[in-house]
Amino acid sequence: MSNRISFDTPIGPVWVEEEDGAIVRSGWSVVDEPGDTPLLRQTAEELRAYFEGRLTQFTVPLNHGRSDATGKVLDAMVAIPLGETREYGDVAREVGLPAQAVGQACGGNRIPILIPCHRILSATGLGGFSAPGGVETKVWLLRHEGAAGLLI
Repeated sequence: MSNRISFDTPIGPVWVEEEDGAIVRSGWSVVDEPGDTPLLRQTAEELRAYFEGRLTQFTVPLNHGRSDATGKVLDAMVAIPLGETREYGDVAREVGLPAQAVGQACGGNRIPILIPCHRILSATGLGGFSAPGGVETKVWLLRHEGAAGLLI
């Protein structure tokens, strides 16, 4: 049995993967052989509620698998409340790393949406995003969340 489940969202199909009682990966496609565990069902329900505007904070356990500098950045991302954004430099100062390291952690985020790298912006613009549709998907997520001060 697969340890992944996928479902349709307003931004296209999304999948999540469970391992050892935590969500360890997510991505942007359909899973051919979906799994069925309590955690996968809970995660799917939380993501559906998020996309329907009924959820403001995820509660499922996450394991990004990093205990290094990247892990610090990913933990800082999780702490950004829905509707808020930070600049790469803000997060860099918070975790004591260069802004480039924050950008690299965003680009290497294995659990997008649940670890909200879309809430990290460049000082001069939006920055990038890994989803199909790239920055347009990032803008959709930020608008959906009602990101304060978003001038798009």
